[in-house]
Amino acid sequence: MAAVSVNIVIGGAAGQGLVTVGEFLARALIRAGYAIVVTQDYQSRVRGGHNTFAIRLDPERVSAPTDSIDLLVALSAETLSIHRSKLSARALVLADAATGLDGAPGLGIPYKNLCPKPLYENMAALGVLGALLCLDPAWITGLIREKFAHKGEAVIAANLAVFAAAMDWTAAQNAAFACPAPPAKTGSRLMLNGNEALALGALAAGVNFCSFYPMTPGTSVVQTIIDQADAMGVVVEQAEDEIAAIIMALGASSAGARPLVSTAGGGFALMVEGVSLAGMLETPVVVVVAQRPGPATGLPTRTEQADLDLVLYAGHGEFPRAIFAPGDLSQCFHLAYRAVDTAERFQSPVFVLTDQFLADSLRDVAPFDLTALPPVVRPLTHVDDTAGYERYAVTPSGVSPRLLPGFTEGLVVLDSDEHTPDGHLTEDLAVRVTMQDKRLRKADGLAQAALPPDVYGDPAGATLLACWGSTLGAALEAAEVLRERGEAACVLHFSQVWPLVPDAFLPTLAAARRTVMVEGNCAGQLARLIRRETGFVFNALVRRYDGLPFTAAFILDRLTEAGQ
Repeated sequence: MAAVSVNIVIGGAAGQGLVTVGEFLARALIRAGYAIVVTQDYQSRVRGGHNTFAIRLDPERVSAPTDSIDLLVALSAETLSIHRSKLSARALVLADAATGLDGAPGLGIPYKNLCPKPLYENMAALGVLGALLCLDPAWITGLIREKFAHKGEAVIAANLAVFAAAMDWTAAQNAAFACPAPPAKTGSRLMLNGNEALALGALAAGVNFCSFYPMTPGTSVVQTIIDQADAMGVVVEQAEDEIAAIIMALGASSAGARPLVSTAGGGFALMVEGVSLAGMLETPVVVVVAQRPGPATGLPTRTEQADLDLVLYAGHGEFPRAIFAPGDLSQCFHLAYRAVDTAERFQSPVFVLTDQFLADSLRDVAPFDLTALPPVVRPLTHVDDTAGYERYAVTPSGVSPRLLPGFTEGLVVLDSDEHTPDGHLTEDLAVRVTMQDKRLRKADGLAQAALPPDVYGDPAGATLLACWGSTLGAALEAAEVLRERGEAACVLHFSQVWPLVPDAFLPTLAAARRTVMVEGNCAGQLARLIRRETGFVFNALVRRYDGLPFTAAFILDRLTEAGQ
């Protein structure tokens, strides 16, 4: 994979159009049959600063970003100086001829000659990239027509002319860059980022109410739902703050809606009391927490995996919960769907942990098969004995029959205080013990339903890289490199980080020669949780908390530094 992939980095200031170039190219590459992983690195400002849009492409498969750069599109003068050290042996720099290449190998693009006005420079850059990658122009010209159809033929023609001129100019330069191998056609593919896939999974599960307060990088989950709200019959409410957002979701859930709340770590911190309320009301709610570096505002546009402890322990008192952590787009979709079903099935808060890297990472993915999805549990709209109905009836599983109010003459009583099985407030301490035991029995069901971690490769005598969430791709590639070096290696990936079921992974860990936990935080939160729950101690930790996503090279370098 590493030998045939191409890494393209488009760098410049916010507002220069690098995302426009990147998304055009990414979509064209997918339509042409390539696999891609996009990494967006941007500063917390509307204009200015230095941002990048990186596309790693491969004719077969690619699962993670990489550090070395094969094509660097420098839309600003500082781009080359910032990224020069990462240029690969075959790299070309594409920069404005007026700025120059400062001795780097590449092409000075005559934007002033190719473009009637600076507005079209990103289209010229797209033409140069298309030519260097040997893309059929039709893949891009079709996208140009789609993108600018609403602006009329004159705008379409102007963009097509610049694109064609840039491709012709590039062809005349005889640039020494080997085109990537042509892909094997694999049928239609979607281009989505992690947050879009999460939103689609939630919609497929029947989410029909979404409350939120905007916070990067969680907002695009809601934005995707908003885009589909009319077609899917979803009510979306932007609340005055995060506290109101979680309470609105609980109110909607109590009335029978399927709610989703999306936020980031700082916003979730304000929702903690509402999470505890969900535990007492036994009301299903799904909360997506898109992680970014803290504490406080931290690095609001960078990535990290440091909110596991926050989500695991959020809420005063004791009550069951489940926490999912998708590692790729397919898992984003399917785990969002599963989170909704789990919340409904166990009448508990359920969380989906993602992060800025996965949230903003555009990738190719096969269309999801909706017909293969299991049905989501639904609340009751009928009971035989309405007079004797008890919302919190004591059951062996701890899950009580959940009747929606207003559908029958049965009285549905909810109370945030401790309550009797019929929902009325009580201070009978014996009843308190009975009700708390009943609620906590749901933890047994959640554990039985928990997803075991996925094992990639044979752990026997191997170096085992354990990871969770978005670190999956980099760990898989690092293990592949180790195998190419002649070392047995495998990956153990946790897509559900709570409840943990020791029997589902301890034998795998025990079979390995050495075990390494790879996670994006300083404290090693999952490694510490596994030690608490099982007593197992990993041989080494590979941690990253500088705001950047993991790459295979980062993992392998840290293993070397540790003497592992």
